[in-house]
Amino acid sequence: MTLDPQAKWVLDIAIEAKVPPLEEMTAQEAKRTYEERAQKLCLKDIPIGKTEDLEIEGPNGTIPLRIYSPVSGDQNIPVIVFYHGGGWVIGSRNSHDSLCRQISNEGNFLVISVDYRMGPEAPFPAAPQDSFSAYKWARANAGKFGGGPSKVAVAGDSAGGNLSAVVSLMALEDQFTLPDFQWLIYPATNMHMTTPSHQDCGEGYFLTTSLMNWFQNHYLRSPSDRDDWRASPLLYPELSNMPGSLIQTAQYDPLKDEGKAFAMKLQEAGASVTYTDYAGMIHGFINLGGAIDKAKAAISEGVTHLNNALR
Repeated sequence: MTLDPQAKWVLDIAIEAKVPPLEEMTAQEAKRTYEERAQKLCLKDIPIGKTEDLEIEGPNGTIPLRIYSPVSGDQNIPVIVFYHGGGWVIGSRNSHDSLCRQISNEGNFLVISVDYRMGPEAPFPAAPQDSFSAYKWARANAGKFGGGPSKVAVAGDSAGGNLSAVVSLMALEDQFTLPDFQWLIYPATNMHMTTPSHQDCGEGYFLTTSLMNWFQNHYLRSPSDRDDWRASPLLYPELSNMPGSLIQTAQYDPLKDEGKAFAMKLQEAGASVTYTDYAGMIHGFINLGGAIDKAKAAISEGVTHLNNALR
């Protein structure tokens, strides 16, 4: 399939507006710019039952969270620990607020959005450490906020998909209770970036090779970190005993092949996996529900799989 017309429109308006590439900015400039851009094409004014911002203690300081209770107001509902995308450098609970509201309402879930520490101020492995700490906190404390802590899934897009997978692996390594499900939205799974989709889609589709290199240079301590499974979960040697998974990719996304490879490796290890590639789509589309209709379809697919796994 050719590029979806709505995805093409998103790319075209960025060109027409002469939007400067994030990789030409300082990290602080990119963080501010992304927060502004994230609000422009998401769905607006989504009601929610309640939100609560708080901070929890992590291994290296406080970790900000935002907890979403659905409009239904139900109690003892499944818990989704959500990790936002943004290359481990940009993004926040604010940039993905609309998406978390949709997930909470559509699935009738308690959603816990994690503002993990990012580069360059807090380089790898700060993000995985914070993410795992927040997951363990959710298991112990979600019941205080209306969640059912016996049913907890992880979810995230891009860098957040990476961290969701890494949290499951860290739980496996730590012999801690694994997530009951993982929803990985166009996840980064291999920092080496050598797949054909990186070659074919590395220019012209928002997430470029130069931007990915910029992210890595601000996140990783050195190139050798690419070999650490906490950065590249595809390199983890054995994926048996992993939770059920939904892995979604986009046709015109450099991360497509590594997302698919992670799904295949999970399947070969005996895990229950659904893999869906969204034809005509670009990286980041699920957070662009104000402009791209397939974002709603991808969210609905994720919510359906979460409900099937958690209820």
